[in-house]
Amino acid sequence: MKRILYMVFRNIFILPFWLVKLFRLCNIEKYDTKTRYAFLHKITPIVIRRGRIKISCHGLDNLPKETGYIMFPNHQGLFDALAFLETHERPFVTVMKKEVKDIFLLKQIIQLLQAEIIDREDVRQSMQVIMNMTRRVKEGENFLIFAEGTRSRNGNNILEFKGGSFKSAMNARCPIVPVALIDSYKAFDTSSIKKLNVQIHYLKPLYYEDYKNMKSTEIAELVSSLISSTIKSNTGTEDTSAN
Repeated sequence: MKRILYMVFRNIFILPFWLVKLFRLCNIEKYDTKTRYAFLHKITPIVIRRGRIKISCHGLDNLPKETGYIMFPNHQGLFDALAFLETHERPFVTVMKKEVKDIFLLKQIIQLLQAEIIDREDVRQSMQVIMNMTRRVKEGENFLIFAEGTRSRNGNNILEFKGGSFKSAMNARCPIVPVALIDSYKAFDTSSIKKLNVQIHYLKPLYYEDYKNMKSTEIAELVSSLISSTIKSNTGTEDTSAN
């Protein structure tokens, strides 16, 4: 929370202008996807830099050349999405839990990105989100979904990846991109405002031919293990994930 307040203070004079622009861009009938995303992609590095955070990005060349893929990162905290907004040049859509849909700023960003809102306790609604994702990915949109379902709250250790999160990718037969986030939790989930380096590693994608004979739980375990291995090799810590 301290770093969030610090970021607001450092951007206090430009913040009103950004807010006006953000609300204006929420008119999705007037502004196309690339224009809306470009705004977030432009201002995010400024906000991050003024928050005394540096992002070390690796593996961008691993992203599929074609659009229509789903990224599956580990989930460390509130900062995770900002790491993607800075480093991922092409527009993507997020899947967010219903609890955040009415929070100021997040509500506008959801509108801007045309995010999918999921209620994990409502099976029928969750199935509808899976169907929506499948259709949109087939139409060429890129997605970001946290397969753990919630942030780990345990540093660089990860929780179990849910097999159901991979159903949309399986139905769309699209590339699956594992992404490892390291030290992202330190940005907003600690009380420190010291200089911080956050790592994001885009790993080699799994194409349909790679996973077509696998169950969703097996895909989840594979993606989880790839991310865990990357975290371990870049932190020197043991893999203590739930998998």
